[in-house]
Amino acid sequence: MEPEMEDKTLELMNTSGMESQNLVDDLSPKKNTVLKLTNGPVVGSRKRPSEGNYEKEKEHCIALFDQWSEADQVEFVERLISRMCHYQHGHINSYLKPMLQRDFITALPAQGLDHIAENILSFLDARSLCSAELVCKEWQRVISEGMLWKKLIERMVRTDPLWKGLSERHQWEKYLFKNRTSEVPPNSYYHSLYPKIIQDIETIEANWRCGRHNLQRIQCRSENSKGVYCLQYDDDKIISGLRDNSIKIWDKQSLECLKILTGHTGSVLCLQYDERVIVTGSSDSTVRVWEVTTGEVLNTLIHHNEAVLHLRFANGLMVTCSKDRSIAVWDMASPTDISLRRVLVGHRAAVNVVDFDDKYIVSASGDRTIKVWSTSTCEFVRTLNGHKRGIACLQYRDRLVVSGSSDNTIRLWDIECGACLRVLEGHEELVRCIRFDNKRIVSGAYDGKIKVWDLQAALDPRAPASTLCLRTLVEHSGRVFRLQFDEFQIISSSHDDTILIWDFLNVSTNGQSEGRSPSRTYTYISR
Repeated sequence: MEPEMEDKTLELMNTSGMESQNLVDDLSPKKNTVLKLTNGPVVGSRKRPSEGNYEKEKEHCIALFDQWSEADQVEFVERLISRMCHYQHGHINSYLKPMLQRDFITALPAQGLDHIAENILSFLDARSLCSAELVCKEWQRVISEGMLWKKLIERMVRTDPLWKGLSERHQWEKYLFKNRTSEVPPNSYYHSLYPKIIQDIETIEANWRCGRHNLQRIQCRSENSKGVYCLQYDDDKIISGLRDNSIKIWDKQSLECLKILTGHTGSVLCLQYDERVIVTGSSDSTVRVWEVTTGEVLNTLIHHNEAVLHLRFANGLMVTCSKDRSIAVWDMASPTDISLRRVLVGHRAAVNVVDFDDKYIVSASGDRTIKVWSTSTCEFVRTLNGHKRGIACLQYRDRLVVSGSSDNTIRLWDIECGACLRVLEGHEELVRCIRFDNKRIVSGAYDGKIKVWDLQAALDPRAPASTLCLRTLVEHSGRVFRLQFDEFQIISSSHDDTILIWDFLNVSTNGQSEGRSPSRTYTYISR
């Protein structure tokens, strides 16, 4: 080292902590000298020989470094690193890499933070959770004591209707959403339960795909005129509206008729119920409100001039439509306090069906059009055109409208832009009823057939038309008027005066392979 440079370095090394900033300034890139904490080449044209002074200088630099704030320390190290060459950067990187790799899951419990480790691992899916259990005993302990398999199943039950339905039907929901008690099984129980649930789901999906089902049939035995025009069901009951002017309530398990409601003087064409009331529309032009438990008539609405063909109600709002070409929007303060808000006119033929949410009211008519109205203002928004004949049914949800027509086709529409996304062909007569969820569309037609369609494939323009219809179910001997379905079953009604329950969960295949005709068990109930 040249004498002047050595004097300068010694002078720097003897500065106090108050003068430490001068040291940083002297190490700026404009200088040609470098302070070096480890052996190796340095930036610049001069190399520092190994001398005894290095150890003293190093210790003094470290002592100064320790006196600085964390921010100053970081700035100082950054400036050092900026003066090093590439291979030195690689050496530092290899030194830092293992320091930055920490087993935080093991470290957290050691600091009394088990709950944080559990919370982190609770976001894993099943495959990742299996892998995490194999990392080490500590990870396995955190997963086990945190009951993370239980929490994973609970998360699936909260977010997926298929999981929720299975938990209810198989009665393992009683072990969920409870705090740790002697009644709650250990984590190993839920670990073994998870693959069983997956197997059940795969079986149900295969049953839908292959048409395997257990079939139950309710013979309604109408006295005057045959036909079941409408229905709705839950886990306990089925409520149906019949062509003989009556409403029949059936026990969902025994399939026995629990109650018959009479009062309409025409066929019951549409209905909807909740936990309090049943609302029905009839060819006698009236809408009636019934108390669910007693069957008492609470209200009769007389407005439409011809048959009430369809109705929907939710959140204090009801919409009805009629053969008189009009749509009525009602405010429902209570079952006995229902007032007409607005009449929507625009269709040139009978309005066959309506649906709505908090943004749009959607209606379809025999005039071949679908009309969209604002729910809040009742102002007209747009018309969807494409069907070649009258539209008999539709469902609207989450921007998607699915409609069925007497041109024998089903169309999928984007309600926001009015574009027709897909046309489904396969029915041989008028498509009378349609329902869809996030997986499939189920349609019923006057050809007596029920078809199950793959919704996601239908929304994919690249999917061949031949792959869209998953299964055709043929059991009704008359026109299919109405249907409803969930993850486990379809319930349909027909002009043949029957209600059919197609059960895809409780199926006995009797050893038959998927390629053969699906096995069915029939239950006939006559009332």
